[in-house]
Amino acid sequence: MKQLFLLFALCPWLSAFSQPNILLILADDCTFSDLAIYGGQNAKTPNIDRLASQGLVFEKAYVTAAMCQPCRAELYTGQQPMRNGCAWNHSACRPETKSLPHHLAPAGYRTGIAGKVHVTPKNCFPFEEVPGFDSSAVRDPTNPHDLAGLKSFITRDKAQPFCLVVALTEPHVPWVMGDASKYPPASLKLPPNIANTPKTREDFSKYLAEITYMDGQVGEILAALDESGAAQDTLVIFTSEQGSQFPGNKWTCWDTGLHTTLIARWPGKVATGKRTSALVQYADVTPTLLDLVGVKTEHTFDGTSFAAVLRGEKARHRDYAYAAHNNIPEGPSYPIRSITDGEWRYIRNLTPDEIFIEKHLMGLLGGSAAHNPYWSSWMATALDNPHTYTLVKRYIHRPAEQLYHTSEDPAEMSNLANKPEHAAIQAKLSAALDQWLSKQGDPGVSQDTHEAHKAGKQGKHLYFPKP
Repeated sequence: MKQLFLLFALCPWLSAFSQPNILLILADDCTFSDLAIYGGQNAKTPNIDRLASQGLVFEKAYVTAAMCQPCRAELYTGQQPMRNGCAWNHSACRPETKSLPHHLAPAGYRTGIAGKVHVTPKNCFPFEEVPGFDSSAVRDPTNPHDLAGLKSFITRDKAQPFCLVVALTEPHVPWVMGDASKYPPASLKLPPNIANTPKTREDFSKYLAEITYMDGQVGEILAALDESGAAQDTLVIFTSEQGSQFPGNKWTCWDTGLHTTLIARWPGKVATGKRTSALVQYADVTPTLLDLVGVKTEHTFDGTSFAAVLRGEKARHRDYAYAAHNNIPEGPSYPIRSITDGEWRYIRNLTPDEIFIEKHLMGLLGGSAAHNPYWSSWMATALDNPHTYTLVKRYIHRPAEQLYHTSEDPAEMSNLANKPEHAAIQAKLSAALDQWLSKQGDPGVSQDTHEAHKAGKQGKHLYFPKP
């Protein structure tokens, strides 16, 4: 009887230690393919490389919207933009939306966030705010980072598991951190979807320096975890958010905007130095975490747990990853929808007769050096350089449908839509996209209006029904 009483008394303690801590590290505006672990040939990232060697690298992970606020809302809620309500940049989730802090609390977790929050309203994301990293939605690179708050959070109560998000602000513009001299512009190998101009090379050098600076922060964070003694019992996830601000990445439905980095490390639980081609989406992350910590819920998610992939029990997860872009308030209305099976990407531009304008990038807010350092050089040289002309035209003027064989053409330079030899795959992806849009209650063009965004920013979401 005494032994039984002792067992019951120890149950809470045993339960806490049987659950992993969770450390989720986010980069900001980092194109996945610019990292060495995905074939990037420029940026030096020894800490991310080391983390990848210690865990599982997902080769086919995607966000639903290649914009900061919608993709973060998806990550924390397990719901895609039309369900949680954050279907535009700088908008709010529906007031009844639940996120990681709500879902993990029943399992005894304290859930904090350090760095860039950029999701609203507060009641939907009641993270404990952890000091030490720049938390402004508009980055201030003059703010130094300090790991004291992070160290205090992860060590203050060893009997209670923690979930900590560290949302870094690099390599978001302005590109001013790191040592750009390590990346001489003339020696860089530019991706095929980036125009080769001297100004672009100069700014790509600064962008790469910021990636390396961000990698250094990743190293510092992981070192702090090691020093705390909690690394063995902590699931570490690193992700790079959507693509960089270079034209054709962020604010688009191309693969270089939507494809993200995803690395998972959990000593003794997740395979070391392995890669998986399992298709996953940001909406799957929260259901996965809840599955791993043993939380059962009737809550509606758009994602499903890929815990079996982490444990090496399955090699597949989902059949498709979906995407949506609403351009307001980043520019005039230009709604886009997309789908990928990990090998092919199909894109549907809902207003192909219009031109695509992203006002920050294209200098319509005064042409600031932070947001528009190179676009004018593309325009100035387009008439004399056929490849640059193709890139400018590709960005501004888009057909109703696009189809890319991304496994063979990762930069998506060859549109195969409406070619007879690819009609079957185009029809298959188009039909699957229609099914998802119907399930999500997507109103289409009417969602990308100033009135809809204004309502969404206020959390009212009057212009499309909840799915």
